[in-house]
Amino acid sequence: MTALLLAVFGLALIGWLAGHARALAFTASRGVLPRQQGWYVAVWTGLPALALLLCWAMMRPADEITLPAMLALLLALVGGGLAFARLRPGFAAGKRVERIVVAALFAASMVAIVTTAGILLSLLWEGGRFFAIVPAGEFLFGTHWSPQTIEGGDPTAGMGALPLFWGSFFIGAVIAMGVAVPLGLLSAIYLSHYAAPRTRRWAKPALEVLAGIPTVVYGYLAAVTVAPAIRDLGVALGIGAASSESALAAGLVMGVMIIPFVSSTADDALSAVPRTLAEASLALGATPSETVRHVLLPTALPGIAGGVLLAVSRAVGETMIVVMAASSVATISANPFAPATTVTRQIVDLLTGEATFDSAKTLAAFALGLVLFLLTLFLNFVALAAMRRRGAARA
Repeated sequence: MTALLLAVFGLALIGWLAGHARALAFTASRGVLPRQQGWYVAVWTGLPALALLLCWAMMRPADEITLPAMLALLLALVGGGLAFARLRPGFAAGKRVERIVVAALFAASMVAIVTTAGILLSLLWEGGRFFAIVPAGEFLFGTHWSPQTIEGGDPTAGMGALPLFWGSFFIGAVIAMGVAVPLGLLSAIYLSHYAAPRTRRWAKPALEVLAGIPTVVYGYLAAVTVAPAIRDLGVALGIGAASSESALAAGLVMGVMIIPFVSSTADDALSAVPRTLAEASLALGATPSETVRHVLLPTALPGIAGGVLLAVSRAVGETMIVVMAASSVATISANPFAPATTVTRQIVDLLTGEATFDSAKTLAAFALGLVLFLLTLFLNFVALAAMRRRGAARA
């Protein structure tokens, strides 16, 4: 396949050189751009052949390429030859190349939309199969989660996912955000309003280094260092339910990981506030802290809220930290020292088992993903509506 791709790109290069050389003969004519003429031949030489190979690779094994290789090379030669034959003085190759570029940009922009739609359709299809076995009410509001015990028995007996939703909310939206939001927001305020330029130049990159650390490193830190320390602290405080797989251990480490997300978005929002507002506040006699509280923060609130929502989505969807530090036992407890599990942890456990794909145990992973997707989408819509109402009220 590599040799075939190199051959196609080689033919496209030859097409570009041939089209460019042919266009040079037309330079005396008005409106001739040799480079555009060359690109026109190159695109029609390589693009159809690459499209054929891509379609074949998606439908057939990669080792069955004899027939498409011949067709691709033939298509490249025919496409390049026809494009070369169309070159003449006054031929608007630039407009045609521009249309192809615009179409390619449109296709690239649609990749994310099509991917999201495909994920949603997959979740809806497999989730629908699950809800045909397990009633939605029992799944959403049931308090007993034990998918290992349903094989050969009642599929609804251990499919109450409410403890999983509580664990995801408690670890990701309460404990992690309780660490990330104050530290991230305060660091953003300092960097944008108080720090000297020299301090900001090294402090901001140092803070953002946290975002580049792999999540498996955070998970290892949580499992090996933080979790035992939290358990020992709970024992020292006389908490009998203190566990080495506590919600507090996973939430603390997750919050540290998310600090750069909150800090970066909040810093950008605060820096976007016009300096004239802060200068006017200071000129009226307000202190720097009063200016931050009453001018900068209210003005930058939509951007800060958007960063917090992004951080919440990141925390709720985090997998590696909770897999390594959180428990697999589903419980509903507000005790941060007690064990807790999350939706993402259970999805990993369900999809790495030995159950058949059509079983309720495996399909439950898609149902969990569907509910998590819909809840996140709902929360985003609610947040956007709240920010619009606030903006309308201030106006």
